[in-house]
Amino acid sequence: MMMPSIFRENLFDSFMEDFAFPDISKTLYGKNAANLMKTDVQETEGDYVVDIDLPGFQKDEIKMQLENGCLTVNAAKSLDRDEKGENGNYVRRERYAGSMSRSFYVGNHVKETDIHPRYENGILTFHIPKEQPAAVEEKSRYISIEG
Repeated sequence: MMMPSIFRENLFDSFMEDFAFPDISKTLYGKNAANLMKTDVQETEGDYVVDIDLPGFQKDEIKMQLENGCLTVNAAKSLDRDEKGENGNYVRRERYAGSMSRSFYVGNHVKETDIHPRYENGILTFHIPKEQPAAVEEKSRYISIEG
């Protein structure tokens, strides 16, 4: 069934559904796929490499916070356009405000100084170090036998 876009559906969502290729992002994320941060996590030998797609955002519109082992990435954008005609009446007036947020549990061993984010070409990239296992001391402990 086709629904107007005011119901958060695309008008042509089901128009050519039988003839189109499967939409992977819609399968994974549902109707809200456009509002999510697409994230890739790659495991390397000593850390995890995280890539988050944030197209259209400027570097100063992205904030990262680490608290209690939880890393939160926020991206917020606001746009206000006012265009007036020759006699001072509005010809067009648009306002947009939106934000996204995504949180990852990275562990209590990660500190702010361990994360070095880089934002380039609409992709935020950072590394999360893996927790190094504590060395276990192997000592032979003999128990004396009485008697």
